[in-house]
Amino acid sequence: MRSFRVGGGLILVDNRLLLAANRRRQGMLEWTPPGGVIDDGESVLEAITREVAEETGLTVNGWEDRHYCVHVSAPDMGWDLTVESWLATAVEGEIALNDPDGIVERAEFVDVADVAGLMEESAPWVRIPLLNWLELGRRPMEPHHFRVFGVDRATARVEQWAP
Repeated sequence: MRSFRVGGGLILVDNRLLLAANRRRQGMLEWTPPGGVIDDGESVLEAITREVAEETGLTVNGWEDRHYCVHVSAPDMGWDLTVESWLATAVEGEIALNDPDGIVERAEFVDVADVAGLMEESAPWVRIPLLNWLELGRRPMEPHHFRVFGVDRATARVEQWAP
């Protein structure tokens, strides 16, 4: 099993949430908060700060707290994923894409009321926690847990469970 640790940035400005449009291997476009894999030797906040800068060109000058965590197990695909999503307290700069992975096609601040519509095609482990966080007043909340069954993401069955 491969294990991935990922950090995600929750960046709100004037009731607008920063989202990145990622082109996935299967060709689909998935909207997510900016973020990515935490490299060896990096703290989660160092990784999120770096990823936000790479994917959006913005500089985060402060983080409040981890607002949610997501655990995903996909045994049939051979991976586990843990995502920590942190709320930014200060951000500056202009949006400019410089994604070294080449998957981010767009980044934009989206009115909070429009986030759900944009994320319809996003993976449940991305969409559900983020929408819950928005609905629950954008405060820290309990972790979300998912299991993915099947070897192809397009046809896999995803279950949310409580520990």
